[in-house]
Amino acid sequence: MQPSPPDRFLATPSIPRPRRTRRAARLRARDRGWCVRANRWATRERVRRYFAAISRLGDGVFWYALMGMLVLLDGMRGLAASAHMAATGVVALLLYKRLKHWTKRPRPFAADGRIRAWVAPLDEFSFPSGHTLHAVSFTIVALAWYPWLALLLVPFTASVAVSRVVLGLHYPSDVLAATGIGALLASISLALATVLL
Repeated sequence: MQPSPPDRFLATPSIPRPRRTRRAARLRARDRGWCVRANRWATRERVRRYFAAISRLGDGVFWYALMGMLVLLDGMRGLAASAHMAATGVVALLLYKRLKHWTKRPRPFAADGRIRAWVAPLDEFSFPSGHTLHAVSFTIVALAWYPWLALLLVPFTASVAVSRVVLGLHYPSDVLAATGIGALLASISLALATVLL
C-alpha cells in the first residue's frame, strides 16, 4: 500500500495569474467597454439610421457601384482598376472567412447582454470585421489608381469601420485588426501589381 502524501501536497496553492494574462483581461474589458459605449450611440434614431445605411452600403453595394463607375468614366484604365479591386476583394473574402472560422469569436451582442445588434449580422462570428477589411483594402487600391477619390473614400471607410461597433456587430479590436489586415493585403496587392504590370 502506498503511503499517503503529506498535507502540503494536498492543498492547492493559489497561483497568481501571469502579468500577460492580467493585461490581456484588462484589454478585453476595455474593448467590451468601448463597444458598450459606442453601441449606446445607436439609441439615437438619426445615428442608428446613418450607420445602418453605411453598413448596408458597405455590404458591397457601394464598392460594386464604384467599380462600375470607374469603368464607365475611365474605360480600360477603370476596368483595370476595378479588376484589381475585385481580385483584392476575393482574397480578402477568403482570408476573413478563414480567420472567422479559426477564431470563432462571438459577436458582442451575443457575448454581452448590454450590447444590442441594431442590424442583422451576415454571419456568426466577430473577428475580424469583414466590412472593415474590405473597405480598407478597396480604398487603398482605389486611391493608388485615383488619388482624387480620397475625399469620398476615406470618410466612407471610416464610417463603415465605426458602424460595425456602433451597431453592436464588432468589438473595436475586430475593426482595428481588420484595418491592419486590409492595409497589409492592399499593400501586397499593389506590390504584386507593379511586378506583374
